[in-house]
Amino acid sequence: MNLIMTTAAALMLSMILVTISFWLPLISPDQEKLSPYECGFDPLGSARLPFSLRFFLIAILFLLFDLEIALLLPLPWGDQLPTPLLTHFWATLVLFLLALGLVYEWIQGGLEWAE
Repeated sequence: MNLIMTTAAALMLSMILVTISFWLPLISPDQEKLSPYECGFDPLGSARLPFSLRFFLIAILFLLFDLEIALLLPLPWGDQLPTPLLTHFWATLVLFLLALGLVYEWIQGGLEWAE
C-alpha cells in the first residue's frame, strides 16, 4: 500500500511539474528569447564570418574541466577499493596536472576574453 501511494505521489508531482514547464514559458514570449542562439553570431548574417578562436578556447577549457568533474565523481566510492590510497593518489595527480594547466593558461593570457 505504501509503495502504491509513493508511486502515485511521484507520478502526480511529475505530471504537475511537466504541465508547469510547458505552461510557464508561454507567459512572456520575447523576440530575443525566440531567436536562435548561434554562438554569438547573427543568425541572419553571412555564414562565412570567421570563428572566434577565443570562444573556441574557452569552450575547450570548459569541456576539459567538465570531463575532470565526471572523472572525479566516483572518487568517494574509491574508499571501498582494495587500494584506496592509490586511487586517491591518481585523483590528486589528475587534479594537480589540471591545476598546473590552468595556471599556465592564465599566465599565457588564454583566459582573457577581451584584449
